[in-house]
Amino acid sequence: MSLLVIDNLGKSYRTYRSEWQRIARWFFLPVKPSEEHWVLKHISFSVLPGEAIGIVGQNGAGKSTLLKMITGTLHPTEGAIQINGRVAAILELGMGFNPELTGRQNVYHAAGLMGFNTDEIKQAMGEIEAFAEIGDYFDEPVRMYSSGMQMRVAFSVATAFRPEILIIDEALSVGDSYFQHKSFDRIREFQKQGTTLLIVSHDRGAIQSLCNRAILLEGGTVIKDGKPEEVMDFYNAIIAEKENTTVKIRKIEDGSVQTCSGSGEASIESVSLHNAAGELVEFIPVGEPVSLRIRAKINRDIPELVMGYMIKDRLGQSVFGTNTHYLDCKLEALWAGEVVEYRFGFPANLGVGSYSVAVALHATHSHIARNYEWRDLALLFNVINISREEFVGLAWIPPSVECCR
Repeated sequence: MSLLVIDNLGKSYRTYRSEWQRIARWFFLPVKPSEEHWVLKHISFSVLPGEAIGIVGQNGAGKSTLLKMITGTLHPTEGAIQINGRVAAILELGMGFNPELTGRQNVYHAAGLMGFNTDEIKQAMGEIEAFAEIGDYFDEPVRMYSSGMQMRVAFSVATAFRPEILIIDEALSVGDSYFQHKSFDRIREFQKQGTTLLIVSHDRGAIQSLCNRAILLEGGTVIKDGKPEEVMDFYNAIIAEKENTTVKIRKIEDGSVQTCSGSGEASIESVSLHNAAGELVEFIPVGEPVSLRIRAKINRDIPELVMGYMIKDRLGQSVFGTNTHYLDCKLEALWAGEVVEYRFGFPANLGVGSYSVAVALHATHSHIARNYEWRDLALLFNVINISREEFVGLAWIPPSVECCR
């Protein structure tokens, strides 16, 4: 059975010529609004127990509005929401906190609204205070808190009791790195125990690390629902899309979905990986020198060309990326018909596993400014360990060691 079902959900904000017309609508009289702006429309999806779903999209796409309707802090204009379980949510920072009350008093208030009685809250209070780690400030008014301290208390009380559904809307981006790691560890522990996660974040790494599914909102509707890597690649292409840009999606031989976007002013002809002898390779021993060769064709006169690449792990998370702008090797004033080949040499100091390479042709320091072509999964390769000592992780960083006693 689905834990959460969203059926044809929509939200509009309406303006009326007078308050009398607004009141008339309360009694279902046929009064038309003078203006109507739909923030979300025709949103439908279901969530199974234990799923972790990332909600992504540009600012104004309707992500926060969707979460507020799921948590009941905002009423939908149309459609229905069915929830089969207890929900804990961290939406707007400090939402529901009274700035004149202390952190401890706000915990009683917030947990009470979540449905817990005084005895249950007292029993959990020590753990909440310890997890928040704000010291004596826990008994000071919240108005004295920094945004990071508010987030610590909000997250601590929201996760003091394991919910069936945990909803987080960008709140963790406010905290310091230490508390973010601590929070993500708790979220992962909840996931192991069966908690369903809905998270809004612009952090690609967080989405792909925590989630097994992602939903992309654009213009108030769902435009893609699938694996996090595929959705985030498509989202990246949407961001880079300009007036003369197209986004293309195709399946490659291994069944993965490749996303390409760009104006076409320059295009990628080939991407290949070579060993020290110049031979094409698909399997690379740990630490061996390799050369990434990228051949590009100029289709129209362009003022500048920058080539970039990004190595990603099997989950699509970035391992290393750079471009010729930062390497001080950009080209200027290129003519239609020219062909350019770049060769990037580096040691394969990577952990054992499969990797992909995304490639971009653009102007200036980033493909977002002027994107000629962005291609995800342009190349797939594998790293194997033939002669190195055993190690774990994504990077091979062999240490020297001294033992003193």
